[in-house]
Amino acid sequence: MPSHNLAHIKIDDLEIVGYSVAAEETVVAMPRLDVCFDIGKAPDQVISINNVLLTHGHMDHAAGIAYYLSHRNFCGQSPGTILAPQNLLGPIREVIDAWTRLDGSQIPANLIGVKPGDEYQIKPNLFTRVFPTKHSKGSVGYTVIEKRKKIKPEYAKLSGPQIVELKNQGIEIDYPLEIPIVTYLGDTQYVDFSQLKYVVDSKILIAECTFYETEHSERAEAGRHMHINEFAELIEKLQNEHIIVTHTTQRTPMRDIRRILKEALSPEKYEKVILLMASRPR
Repeated sequence: MPSHNLAHIKIDDLEIVGYSVAAEETVVAMPRLDVCFDIGKAPDQVISINNVLLTHGHMDHAAGIAYYLSHRNFCGQSPGTILAPQNLLGPIREVIDAWTRLDGSQIPANLIGVKPGDEYQIKPNLFTRVFPTKHSKGSVGYTVIEKRKKIKPEYAKLSGPQIVELKNQGIEIDYPLEIPIVTYLGDTQYVDFSQLKYVVDSKILIAECTFYETEHSERAEAGRHMHINEFAELIEKLQNEHIIVTHTTQRTPMRDIRRILKEALSPEKYEKVILLMASRPR
């Protein structure tokens, strides 16, 4: 029996599964891409995913690290890869070492420290790019990008042998093409992410909006989270086809969150919004 009742969202051929409630737990996985953004309490349903992209070290996002790694080892799987802000690698190793002593078994792990501007290859044509966020020390977000090569227009109608001949002559007949698939902001205060083209153009944006009531704006600032007013300002600058809202608060009922989002966003943007926690099977 699964350990969690996770939300399920299907966008074209991509499935998003997860759970995200402020101060409780956040984990968002995309199995086809083989990535899990944050790990929460390590639900059973995400253990087989090979890459955890950790945004920051807060307990509700990172508590399951040791269990994720240990359970993969128990099931005979390869060590999981955890990308995390560089400043967290030491504390993560300490956590793993402590659990190794408690459990009595070695917990293998592939830990990779990242900083803004880094890229990491997930699959042959699939990469994640790291960018800074504004939440805790070293916190980051991730964009998953497919990289292809596209033939230049002037060579598009040539035959196979003609293309081979050009290549033999050392002529560059194609150019690199980047397709941003999904961006995950993690927890963050407002940042003008419209300055990052790969964020603007991501097909899917997974973004926190924690606070919705007018009187909660100071809470948002104190916790370095996004308030609906900031969220609306950000979303209007981006071009994403789908916007998945995470990190909702239990302080505001889901029906009120829907209403406030509808009032704050343009009709065009609101039509693109999916509330993660409203997508759980009942």
